[in-house]
Amino acid sequence: MNSASSRSVVVVGGGIQGTSVAYHLAERGVKVTLLEAKAPASAASGKGGGFMARSWGDGGPTQRLHELAFDLYETMAPALGCETYRKLPVLSVSAGYRKGVSQAKKNAQLSSMLPNWLDGEEYGRIQPLGLGDDTAQITPSEFVNKMLEAQTDNIEVVLGSCTGMETDQGSKRGNRKIVGVKYTPRGETEEQVLAADAVVVSAGPWSCAAEDWFQGAVQLPMEGVKSTSIVWARPEGENVDATALFCGEDDRFGTHLEVYPRPDGTIYICGIGGSDYISTEDLKAGAFLEDCNAKDARAKAAKSSFQQMSSLYRKYGELERVQACMRPCPPDARPYMGSVPGYEGAFLNAGHNCWGIAWAPACGKAISELVLDGESLSIDLTPFDPSRFTPAAKRGGRGRKKQGVDVGEQW
Repeated sequence: MNSASSRSVVVVGGGIQGTSVAYHLAERGVKVTLLEAKAPASAASGKGGGFMARSWGDGGPTQRLHELAFDLYETMAPALGCETYRKLPVLSVSAGYRKGVSQAKKNAQLSSMLPNWLDGEEYGRIQPLGLGDDTAQITPSEFVNKMLEAQTDNIEVVLGSCTGMETDQGSKRGNRKIVGVKYTPRGETEEQVLAADAVVVSAGPWSCAAEDWFQGAVQLPMEGVKSTSIVWARPEGENVDATALFCGEDDRFGTHLEVYPRPDGTIYICGIGGSDYISTEDLKAGAFLEDCNAKDARAKAAKSSFQQMSSLYRKYGELERVQACMRPCPPDARPYMGSVPGYEGAFLNAGHNCWGIAWAPACGKAISELVLDGESLSIDLTPFDPSRFTPAAKRGGRGRKKQGVDVGEQW
């Protein structure tokens, strides 16, 4: 196998997953071209909450991704100079008029975890979900930019859209080997080629376009779950305590808020309902790649729901941003991580569902090992085989909710 310094790898996708792959390759001396359609961290990695939990997996094949990624964030974030990484406690909050805050204040453990901005009494039972030892957060766009800054000598960012692969005869009969990646530079129309001996497709929900790039060698069913989120500005002169909330269904507003205060005093909120579900064919056509519009009605509902929880934000709160992004969901809620069958030097790292940001360092490390060492030493990638949905593969179970139907891991 060629030495790392002689390798030339193109990573398609400049979100936190693709950038993590590029970073871990670059750490080992590989020259990487990061091909990004719009700008690094311009999709979900620029609009996600950045929450992670070491022990919140379901005990299945993805459990190791939770654990390894959490540990890597703990060392990488300080080393990269990230200012937004921190551990924080998490509470479960049930909706309903049962004076939950007053009751929680009578409990010594809960009282110490209650944030100063949570005082609404129209909420019921409050329970601890994490004490702050195995739950943490980071602003994902900062992590992306810090990884790129740390490896400026080995990572080149190229803006453009992937259109296919340049291949030659492989070492085995019937195989093809990667010799380049075809793309159209952003703002231009003429196709060009980036020379490469390996490619990693890590473009979030749009990675399903690789079905065509690899001439049907792999089938990648994918659904994009497009959701709105909001960010509250920091109230002037106020400290915003760092406790995250996972709220139960609030039928008054159609929400199940996830509330993440950030170190800069803003509060990020998702789980506000009204998600749209984008088909594989629409994603392959580039749906919402350039513009991912938010739903103002859902933002209004989230605002009203949160203001019932906090008199501070009811009186002084102002929204800083209303935005939307997509998470990529394969049918069995497991990511596509591994080699593309019949292609030498072709790899996939996509479809990480709601945990894409939380798992990013582990996925990047595992894929870099696969590219350079021929196998992943840190993660067993067998359950994530990209070819599992080719006709011979058997479709797996479903999990996290999609309009009442399970489609992924439950929190």
